[in-house]
Amino acid sequence: MRTLEAVVTGLSRGLDYLAGIILAATAALVVANILGRALLDQSILGTYEMVGFFTAAVVGLALSRCALEKGHIALGLIVEKLPAGMQKVIDLVVNIPAAAFLIVVAYNLYLYGATIAETGEVSPTTQMIFYPFIYMVAFGFFVLALAVLLNLIKQFTGGERQ
Repeated sequence: MRTLEAVVTGLSRGLDYLAGIILAATAALVVANILGRALLDQSILGTYEMVGFFTAAVVGLALSRCALEKGHIALGLIVEKLPAGMQKVIDLVVNIPAAAFLIVVAYNLYLYGATIAETGEVSPTTQMIFYPFIYMVAFGFFVLALAVLLNLIKQFTGGERQ
């Protein structure tokens, strides 16, 4: 259990750190584009495209850390008023299908990224390969599924409330 927790926590922190770097790069790109337009009458080609890819990566990579820290909106106000046994049943009914769904999403994103890589598809404006961003989001969703399962396991083994 501790090993799983250490792996998932470490991965989540690492992905969150990477998301922070990408977010900073996105902000720098937007600022550089604005300054370029205002001062030099030149914009950076493909800024809109790159901001879209970067934003998708940021969201996909940061989700698992949010789940581990329980930073998401939950039905806690309603569920915590129920008996402990009912709370566990609700957590099982919600979190097991959620984790399964997230694994399916991650797998299908991986397959989509593989298809894009295989066909050599690139972005329309900059001709940039973008399948690495798809892979990043897929991995982020996989780690999110692990975080959901870890939270569920911790609740059942240590009495921690989601």
